[in-house]
Amino acid sequence: MSKRTYLSQTELMIMLAIMRLGRNGYGIPIAQEIAARTGRELAIGVVYSTLWRLEDDALVRSEVGESTAARGGRAKTYFQLTAKGVKQVREARQSLQQLWDGIPQLKGSLT
Repeated sequence: MSKRTYLSQTELMIMLAIMRLGRNGYGIPIAQEIAARTGRELAIGVVYSTLWRLEDDALVRSEVGESTAARGGRAKTYFQLTAKGVKQVREARQSLQQLWDGIPQLKGSLT
């Protein structure tokens, strides 16, 4: 397990999507949630490679669901954040907020 000091933007978006999806957090819905909320399209390969890296770092955990005929007998792999993962998301939010605070160009409307 590597020592993690920060989350990349993609990692953070994937972790937030997992939190939003709850028990439905697997590859395709994660990519769809990110696209719907940010307009960013992530290739499914990027989503899964990021998920496996986050799991290697103990920030998410996976659980294999039931196999289904609709998926040719394959099972879905569902992801949830670990306590360590939630802590990393909170720390990322705090760090970004501290950088944003007090920047005049970022006050008020986004348009």
